[in-house]
Amino acid sequence: MLTDCHIHIQPMEMFNPGALAAMKRKRPNFDQISEFCRSPKAFLKHLDACGIDRAVLINYVAPEVIGFTPEVNAFIANYVKEDPRRLIPCGSLHPRHSTNFMADMDHILRLGIRMIKVHPPHQLFYPNDYLHGVKELEILYRAAEANGVPLMVHTGTSIFPGARNKFGDPIYVDDVAVDFPRLKILLAHGGRPLWMNTAFFLVRRHPNVHLDISGIPPKALLKYFPRLEEIAAKTVFGTDWPGPGVPDIKRNLDDFRALPLSDSAKEQILTKTALTLWPA
Repeated sequence: MLTDCHIHIQPMEMFNPGALAAMKRKRPNFDQISEFCRSPKAFLKHLDACGIDRAVLINYVAPEVIGFTPEVNAFIANYVKEDPRRLIPCGSLHPRHSTNFMADMDHILRLGIRMIKVHPPHQLFYPNDYLHGVKELEILYRAAEANGVPLMVHTGTSIFPGARNKFGDPIYVDDVAVDFPRLKILLAHGGRPLWMNTAFFLVRRHPNVHLDISGIPPKALLKYFPRLEEIAAKTVFGTDWPGPGVPDIKRNLDDFRALPLSDSAKEQILTKTALTLWPA
């Protein structure tokens, strides 16, 4: 099953004005995107047209930068009910926006959230801040590890207003991988464009750290990761659509398939690695 592990289907009404303007920029089809966020039936038809079997739908709590509140978890859990086999919900918690973090963690697990997103440049903390008093992150990582729920960490820069890019360096995930060795971690965007070598090192160093290639133009992928075939078994395909700079899901897929990689590596990245993280 070909899986796009990084698509943003989100409640449009939660975006703050600056973030919404960034999403709309150079998007003549923004009304269609809004329809997909309202209608899972319409979005599933779009996935069919793009040749995508499954999609991981990314949501996270980031009121300060994007506007998303904890209600995104219920939104996406309800959205995927249209076809839970094809639509995989990703949710989130935020240490500063929870009065009972352990109860909230139990709640999102009961909702059926199948991946947890940490977005340091938008949530404004380092992923290893549990070492510096943010004990909520330890609760989150231990619960995800115990329940076999993968953790996606945004690595690399962000152009959204208010984002703090110092938090995007993937080296801080090294601590998380050391301290929670059974936690399956995905490095979203592979540290693009500043920290690709760090991301490659972490994927090779830690057995449970994976690479998510979303948000990287496929034509530039082998420039950034010339040894991608070496880590194909720990790499997942994703687009980051409809994020800024990602015009089209199918175009990304076609451009990836045109890369000078072996057929076995392409199949691994498009299909097989994702099945180890989210069995069909």
